[in-house]
Amino acid sequence: MTGDDESYVYDEATGEWLPPGAASSAPAAILVRDAAGNALVDGDSVTLIKDLKVKGTSTTLKQGTVIRSIRLTDDPDEIDCRHDTIKGLVLRTEFVRKR
Repeated sequence: MTGDDESYVYDEATGEWLPPGAASSAPAAILVRDAAGNALVDGDSVTLIKDLKVKGTSTTLKQGTVIRSIRLTDDPDEIDCRHDTIKGLVLRTEFVRKR
């Protein structure tokens, strides 16, 4: 047997069979974009682009409301944030624009 008998590893992200050394052990960073296509990162401030009624409350967040210190989630379509009146708020990225 020679050293060329190594097992290949299936990369689910690309759908290809790769040599064991070529497969990345760390998952690729998720790129989160706002409604305008700007990249978002933890700690950014965003502005709402439309009025949003918050489920489970009688509160409506108005267009132009600034949300500070966002946190990214595992889902690239959602961000975790806090507002003065609402704790544990999750917003869809399609309704925010980076400040």
